[in-house]
Amino acid sequence: MKERIITSDFIELDVEIEKNLRPQGMDEYIGQERVKKQMGIFIKAAQKRKESLDHVLLYGPPGLGKTTLANIIAREMGVGIKTTSGPAIEKAGDLAAILTSLKEGDILFIDEIHRLQRSVEEVLYPAMEDFALDIVIGKGPGAQSIRLELPPFTLIGATTRVGLLTSPLRDRFGMIQRLELYNPVELTTIIRRSARILGIEMDEAGAVELAIRSRGTPRIANRLLKRVRDYCEIEGRGIIDLQTTKEALDLFEVDAVGLDQIDRIMLMTIVEKFDGGPVGLDTLAAAIGEEKNTIEEVYEPYLIQLGFLSKTPRGRVVTSRGYNHLGVEVLMSDSSELQQIKLKFYDSEEENDE
Repeated sequence: MKERIITSDFIELDVEIEKNLRPQGMDEYIGQERVKKQMGIFIKAAQKRKESLDHVLLYGPPGLGKTTLANIIAREMGVGIKTTSGPAIEKAGDLAAILTSLKEGDILFIDEIHRLQRSVEEVLYPAMEDFALDIVIGKGPGAQSIRLELPPFTLIGATTRVGLLTSPLRDRFGMIQRLELYNPVELTTIIRRSARILGIEMDEAGAVELAIRSRGTPRIANRLLKRVRDYCEIEGRGIIDLQTTKEALDLFEVDAVGLDQIDRIMLMTIVEKFDGGPVGLDTLAAAIGEEKNTIEEVYEPYLIQLGFLSKTPRGRVVTSRGYNHLGVEVLMSDSSELQQIKLKFYDSEEENDE
Protein backbone atom coordinates (compact mmCIF):
# COMPACT_ATOMS: atom_id res chain seq x y z
CA MET A 1 0.00 0.00 0.00
CA LYS A 2 1.40 3.35 -0.99
CA GLU A 3 1.58 6.16 1.55
CA ARG A 4 -1.71 8.06 1.58
CA ILE A 5 -2.03 11.72 2.45
CA ILE A 6 -5.32 11.05 4.23
CA THR A 7 -4.17 8.09 6.32
CA SER A 8 -4.73 8.57 10.05
CA ASP A 9 -1.61 6.55 10.89
CA PHE A 10 1.58 8.37 11.88
CA ILE A 11 3.90 8.95 8.90
CA GLU A 12 7.23 10.68 8.47
CA LEU A 13 5.58 13.93 7.36
CA ASP A 14 3.90 14.20 10.78
CA VAL A 15 7.12 14.35 12.81
CA GLU A 16 7.75 18.05 12.27
CA ILE A 17 4.07 19.00 12.18
CA GLU A 18 2.96 17.37 15.43
CA LYS A 19 6.06 18.47 17.31
CA ASN A 20 5.18 22.13 16.82
CA LEU A 21 1.39 21.95 16.90
CA ARG A 22 0.62 19.72 19.88
CA PRO A 23 -1.24 21.59 22.65
CA GLN A 24 0.61 21.88 25.94
CA GLY A 25 -2.30 22.15 28.37
CA MET A 26 -5.88 20.97 28.81
CA ASP A 27 -7.16 24.46 28.00
CA GLU A 28 -5.41 24.30 24.60
CA TYR A 29 -6.69 20.81 23.84
CA ILE A 30 -9.64 21.26 21.48
CA GLY A 31 -12.51 18.78 21.38
CA GLN A 32 -13.15 15.59 23.39
CA GLU A 33 -15.11 17.63 25.92
CA ARG A 34 -16.44 14.63 27.84
CA VAL A 35 -12.98 13.11 28.25
CA LYS A 36 -11.46 16.48 29.23
CA LYS A 37 -14.11 17.15 31.87
CA GLN A 38 -13.81 13.70 33.43
CA MET A 39 -10.01 13.71 33.39
CA GLY A 40 -9.96 17.21 34.88
CA ILE A 41 -11.99 15.96 37.86
CA PHE A 42 -9.80 12.88 38.30
CA ILE A 43 -6.61 14.94 38.15
CA LYS A 44 -7.80 17.49 40.72
CA ALA A 45 -9.04 14.75 43.03
CA ALA A 46 -5.69 12.92 42.86
CA GLN A 47 -3.80 16.16 43.52
CA LYS A 48 -6.06 16.98 46.47
CA ARG A 49 -5.36 13.58 48.02
CA LYS A 50 -1.68 13.85 47.06
CA GLU A 51 -1.88 10.48 45.32
CA SER A 52 -0.85 9.22 41.92
CA LEU A 53 -3.54 9.18 39.26
CA ASP A 54 -5.34 5.90 38.65
CA HIS A 55 -4.31 3.92 35.56
CA VAL A 56 -5.87 5.24 32.33
CA LEU A 57 -6.70 3.48 29.06
CA LEU A 58 -7.24 5.71 26.01
CA TYR A 59 -8.70 4.11 22.91
CA GLY A 60 -10.09 5.20 19.57
CA PRO A 61 -9.04 5.61 15.93
CA PRO A 62 -5.47 6.80 15.23
CA GLY A 63 -4.68 10.50 14.95
CA LEU A 64 -7.18 11.78 17.53
CA GLY A 65 -4.67 12.90 20.16
CA LYS A 66 -4.12 9.99 22.58
CA THR A 67 -0.37 10.66 22.87
CA THR A 68 -0.99 14.39 23.19
CA LEU A 69 -3.55 13.84 25.95
CA ALA A 70 -1.16 11.58 27.86
CA ASN A 71 1.51 14.28 27.85
CA ILE A 72 -1.02 16.90 28.94
CA ILE A 73 -2.11 14.71 31.85
CA ALA A 74 1.52 14.47 32.97
CA ARG A 75 1.89 18.26 32.84
CA GLU A 76 -1.38 18.83 34.70
CA MET A 77 -0.23 16.39 37.40
CA GLY A 78 3.20 17.98 37.52
CA VAL A 79 5.02 14.66 37.10
CA GLY A 80 7.46 13.09 34.66
CA ILE A 81 6.44 10.83 31.80
CA LYS A 82 8.26 7.99 30.07
CA THR A 83 6.99 7.01 26.63
CA THR A 84 7.30 3.67 24.88
CA SER A 85 5.19 1.35 22.72
CA GLY A 86 4.01 -2.23 22.88
CA PRO A 87 6.20 -3.53 20.02
CA ALA A 88 9.29 -1.83 21.50
CA ILE A 89 9.08 -3.86 24.74
CA GLU A 90 10.31 -7.23 23.52
CA LYS A 91 11.19 -8.89 26.85
CA ALA A 92 9.98 -8.76 30.43
CA GLY A 93 13.40 -7.41 31.40
CA ASP A 94 12.87 -4.37 29.15
CA LEU A 95 9.69 -3.48 31.02
CA ALA A 96 11.33 -4.15 34.38
CA ALA A 97 14.11 -1.69 33.55
CA ILE A 98 11.55 1.00 32.68
CA LEU A 99 9.44 0.40 35.78
CA THR A 100 12.39 0.55 38.18
CA SER A 101 13.47 3.89 36.69
CA LEU A 102 10.14 5.58 37.50
CA LYS A 103 9.85 8.06 40.34
CA GLU A 104 6.88 8.41 42.64
CA GLY A 105 3.83 9.70 40.77
CA ASP A 106 5.47 9.38 37.33
CA ILE A 107 3.48 8.33 34.27
CA LEU A 108 4.42 5.43 32.01
CA PHE A 109 2.79 5.84 28.61
CA ILE A 110 2.59 2.72 26.43
CA ASP A 111 1.30 3.31 22.92
CA GLU A 112 -0.18 0.36 21.00
CA ILE A 113 -0.51 -1.45 24.30
CA HIS A 114 -2.53 -4.21 22.62
CA ARG A 115 0.70 -5.40 20.96
CA LEU A 116 2.48 -6.27 24.22
CA GLN A 117 3.95 -9.75 24.44
CA ARG A 118 2.04 -12.01 26.85
CA SER A 119 5.14 -12.55 29.01
CA VAL A 120 5.62 -8.79 29.25
CA GLU A 121 1.95 -8.22 30.02
CA GLU A 122 2.12 -10.59 32.99
CA VAL A 123 4.85 -8.46 34.54
CA LEU A 124 2.46 -5.50 34.44
CA TYR A 125 -0.24 -7.17 36.56
CA PRO A 126 1.47 -6.94 39.98
CA ALA A 127 3.06 -3.62 38.98
CA MET A 128 -0.35 -2.07 38.30
CA GLU A 129 -2.14 -3.61 41.28
CA ASP A 130 0.45 -3.74 44.05
CA PHE A 131 3.23 -1.49 42.69
CA ALA A 132 5.56 -4.45 42.90
CA LEU A 133 7.82 -6.27 40.48
CA ASP A 134 8.30 -10.04 40.73
CA ILE A 135 11.71 -11.14 39.45
CA VAL A 136 12.94 -14.74 39.15
CA ILE A 137 16.67 -15.19 39.78
CA GLY A 138 18.39 -18.34 38.62
CA LYS A 139 17.06 -21.39 36.81
CA GLY A 140 15.81 -24.82 37.70
CA PRO A 141 15.39 -26.04 41.29
CA GLY A 142 17.58 -23.24 42.64
CA ALA A 143 15.51 -20.43 41.12
CA GLN A 144 14.24 -17.81 43.56
CA SER A 145 11.47 -15.25 43.23
CA ILE A 146 12.16 -11.76 44.56
CA ARG A 147 9.58 -9.01 44.88
CA LEU A 148 10.80 -5.45 44.37
CA GLU A 149 8.66 -2.59 45.61
CA LEU A 150 7.91 0.13 43.06
CA PRO A 151 6.95 3.73 43.78
CA PRO A 152 3.28 4.50 43.03
CA PHE A 153 2.97 5.36 39.35
CA THR A 154 0.31 5.79 36.67
CA LEU A 155 0.14 3.64 33.55
CA ILE A 156 -1.53 5.29 30.56
CA GLY A 157 -2.15 2.85 27.74
CA ALA A 158 -3.25 3.85 24.25
CA THR A 159 -4.74 1.56 21.64
CA THR A 160 -6.69 1.68 18.41
CA ARG A 161 -7.98 -1.87 18.95
CA VAL A 162 -9.30 -2.17 22.48
CA GLY A 163 -10.91 -5.52 21.65
CA LEU A 164 -7.45 -7.11 21.35
CA LEU A 165 -6.58 -6.32 24.97
CA THR A 166 -6.84 -9.29 27.30
CA SER A 167 -9.50 -9.03 30.01
CA PRO A 168 -6.98 -9.22 32.91
CA LEU A 169 -5.09 -6.21 31.54
CA ARG A 170 -8.17 -4.20 30.60
CA ASP A 171 -9.77 -4.75 34.01
CA ARG A 172 -6.75 -3.25 35.79
CA PHE A 173 -7.35 0.20 34.32
CA GLY A 174 -9.35 2.42 36.65
CA MET A 175 -10.37 4.82 33.88
CA ILE A 176 -11.20 3.83 30.31
CA GLN A 177 -11.74 6.74 27.92
CA ARG A 178 -12.87 6.55 24.30
CA LEU A 179 -11.79 9.36 21.97
CA GLU A 180 -14.34 10.24 19.30
CA LEU A 181 -13.88 11.56 15.78
CA TYR A 182 -13.96 15.37 15.65
CA ASN A 183 -16.78 17.35 14.08
CA PRO A 184 -16.09 20.05 11.43
CA VAL A 185 -16.51 22.88 13.95
CA GLU A 186 -13.83 21.46 16.24
CA LEU A 187 -11.53 20.72 13.31
CA THR A 188 -11.97 24.25 12.00
CA THR A 189 -10.82 25.61 15.36
CA ILE A 190 -7.82 23.27 15.32
CA ILE A 191 -6.90 24.29 11.77
CA ARG A 192 -7.13 28.02 12.55
CA ARG A 193 -4.91 27.49 15.62
CA SER A 194 -2.37 25.49 13.59
CA ALA A 195 -2.35 28.15 10.88
CA ARG A 196 -1.54 30.85 13.43
CA ILE A 197 1.32 28.81 14.88
CA LEU A 198 2.73 28.12 11.41
CA GLY A 199 2.35 31.75 10.38
CA ILE A 200 -0.17 30.96 7.64
CA GLU A 201 -2.79 33.50 6.58
CA MET A 202 -6.09 31.64 6.25
CA ASP A 203 -9.71 32.71 6.14
CA GLU A 204 -12.68 31.02 7.79
CA ALA A 205 -14.10 29.55 4.57
CA GLY A 206 -10.80 27.89 3.70
CA ALA A 207 -10.50 26.41 7.20
CA VAL A 208 -14.06 25.04 7.06
CA GLU A 209 -13.47 23.40 3.68
CA LEU A 210 -10.26 21.82 4.93
CA ALA A 211 -12.03 20.59 8.07
CA ILE A 212 -14.79 18.92 6.06
CA ARG A 213 -12.23 16.96 4.03
CA SER A 214 -10.12 15.88 7.04
CA ARG A 215 -12.07 12.71 7.92
CA GLY A 216 -12.74 13.87 11.49
CA THR A 217 -9.04 13.54 12.41
CA PRO A 218 -6.75 16.38 13.60
CA ARG A 219 -3.63 14.59 12.34
CA ILE A 220 -5.03 14.53 8.81
CA ALA A 221 -6.21 18.14 9.11
CA ASN A 222 -2.74 19.38 10.07
CA ARG A 223 -1.12 17.30 7.33
CA LEU A 224 -3.48 18.67 4.68
CA LEU A 225 -2.91 22.19 5.99
CA LYS A 226 0.81 21.85 5.32
CA ARG A 227 0.18 20.56 1.80
CA VAL A 228 -2.29 23.37 1.08
CA ARG A 229 0.25 25.88 2.39
CA ASP A 230 2.81 24.57 -0.10
CA TYR A 231 0.30 24.91 -2.93
CA CYS A 232 -0.67 28.42 -1.83
CA GLU A 233 2.96 29.59 -1.82
CA ILE A 234 3.46 28.50 -5.44
CA GLU A 235 0.04 28.73 -7.10
CA GLY A 236 -2.09 30.73 -4.68
CA ARG A 237 -2.79 34.37 -3.93
CA GLY A 238 -0.94 34.73 -0.63
CA ILE A 239 -3.87 33.61 1.53
CA ILE A 240 -5.50 30.22 1.95
CA ASP A 241 -9.07 30.98 0.98
CA LEU A 242 -11.91 28.70 -0.13
CA GLN A 243 -10.86 28.63 -3.78
CA THR A 244 -7.22 27.89 -2.99
CA THR A 245 -8.19 25.11 -0.58
CA LYS A 246 -10.45 23.47 -3.15
CA GLU A 247 -7.85 23.73 -5.90
CA ALA A 248 -5.11 22.27 -3.72
CA LEU A 249 -7.13 19.37 -2.34
CA ASP A 250 -8.51 18.54 -5.79
CA LEU A 251 -4.92 18.41 -7.03
CA PHE A 252 -4.01 16.05 -4.18
CA GLU A 253 -7.10 13.93 -5.06
CA VAL A 254 -8.89 14.48 -1.75
CA ASP A 255 -12.56 14.94 -2.57
CA ALA A 256 -15.36 16.86 -0.82
CA VAL A 257 -15.81 14.27 1.98
CA GLY A 258 -12.17 13.22 2.36
CA LEU A 259 -12.03 10.23 0.03
CA ASP A 260 -8.92 9.72 -2.06
CA GLN A 261 -8.35 7.87 -5.31
CA ILE A 262 -8.00 4.46 -3.65
CA ASP A 263 -11.32 4.87 -1.79
CA ARG A 264 -13.09 5.77 -5.01
CA ILE A 265 -11.46 2.89 -6.92
CA MET A 266 -12.72 0.47 -4.30
CA LEU A 267 -16.29 1.78 -4.49
CA MET A 268 -16.28 1.94 -8.30
CA THR A 269 -14.91 -1.60 -8.53
CA ILE A 270 -17.85 -2.91 -6.52
CA VAL A 271 -20.29 -0.87 -8.63
CA GLU A 272 -18.85 -1.61 -12.10
CA LYS A 273 -17.60 -5.16 -11.73
CA PHE A 274 -20.02 -6.60 -9.18
CA ASP A 275 -23.23 -4.59 -9.78
CA GLY A 276 -22.89 -2.84 -6.45
CA GLY A 277 -22.39 -6.02 -4.46
CA PRO A 278 -22.54 -8.06 -2.41
CA VAL A 279 -18.97 -9.12 -3.06
CA GLY A 280 -16.76 -11.22 -0.81
CA LEU A 281 -13.60 -9.87 0.78
CA ASP A 282 -11.30 -12.29 -1.05
CA THR A 283 -12.81 -11.37 -4.41
CA LEU A 284 -12.65 -7.65 -3.69
CA ALA A 285 -9.03 -7.88 -2.57
CA ALA A 286 -8.09 -9.66 -5.79
CA ALA A 287 -10.05 -7.16 -7.90
CA ILE A 288 -8.28 -4.06 -6.56
CA GLY A 289 -4.92 -5.69 -5.86
CA GLU A 290 -4.82 -5.07 -2.11
CA GLU A 291 -4.41 -7.29 0.96
CA LYS A 292 -7.56 -8.33 2.81
CA ASN A 293 -6.31 -6.88 6.09
CA THR A 294 -5.60 -3.54 4.39
CA ILE A 295 -9.16 -3.36 3.09
CA GLU A 296 -10.67 -4.25 6.47
CA GLU A 297 -8.46 -2.08 8.65
CA VAL A 298 -7.62 0.90 6.40
CA TYR A 299 -10.20 1.45 3.65
CA GLU A 300 -13.49 0.11 4.96
CA PRO A 301 -13.93 1.86 8.34
CA TYR A 302 -14.30 5.41 7.00
CA LEU A 303 -16.47 4.31 4.05
CA ILE A 304 -18.78 2.55 6.50
CA GLN A 305 -18.82 5.59 8.81
CA LEU A 306 -19.94 7.74 5.88
CA GLY A 307 -22.64 5.23 4.98
CA PHE A 308 -21.14 4.61 1.54
CA LEU A 309 -20.41 0.92 2.17
CA SER A 310 -22.25 -1.79 4.06
CA LYS A 311 -21.00 -5.16 5.31
CA THR A 312 -23.53 -7.97 4.99
CA PRO A 313 -23.27 -11.74 5.60
CA ARG A 314 -22.88 -12.17 1.83
CA GLY A 315 -20.22 -9.48 1.37
CA ARG A 316 -19.67 -5.75 0.78
CA VAL A 317 -22.44 -3.62 -0.75
CA VAL A 318 -22.30 -0.02 -1.97
CA THR A 319 -25.21 1.93 -0.49
CA SER A 320 -27.41 4.50 -2.20
CA ARG A 321 -25.32 7.25 -0.55
CA GLY A 322 -22.23 5.70 -2.08
CA TYR A 323 -23.87 5.71 -5.52
CA ASN A 324 -24.83 9.36 -5.13
CA HIS A 325 -21.31 10.36 -4.15
CA LEU A 326 -19.83 8.57 -7.15
CA GLY A 327 -22.31 10.26 -9.49
CA VAL A 328 -24.03 6.98 -10.24
CA GLU A 329 -27.81 6.66 -10.45
CA VAL A 330 -29.58 3.46 -9.42
CA LEU A 331 -32.76 2.91 -11.44
CA MET A 332 -35.25 0.35 -10.11
CA SER A 333 -37.58 -1.32 -12.67
CA ASP A 334 -41.12 -1.89 -11.36
CA SER A 335 -42.19 -4.00 -14.39
CA SER A 336 -40.22 -7.06 -13.24
CA GLU A 337 -40.96 -9.25 -10.26
CA LEU A 338 -37.26 -9.26 -9.53
CA GLN A 339 -36.18 -5.64 -9.57
CA GLN A 340 -33.44 -5.12 -12.10
CA ILE A 341 -30.74 -2.67 -11.10
CA LYS A 342 -29.43 -0.57 -13.92
CA LEU A 343 -26.55 1.79 -13.55
CA LYS A 344 -26.66 5.05 -15.43
CA PHE A 345 -23.47 7.08 -15.24
CA TYR A 346 -23.82 10.83 -15.29
CA ASP A 347 -21.99 12.50 -18.10
CA SER A 348 -18.95 14.22 -16.60
CA GLU A 349 -19.69 17.48 -18.40
CA GLU A 350 -23.27 17.54 -17.12
CA GLU A 351 -22.04 16.88 -13.59
CA ASN A 352 -19.61 19.79 -13.83
CA ASP A 353 -22.38 22.08 -15.12
CA GLU A 354 -24.46 21.23 -12.04
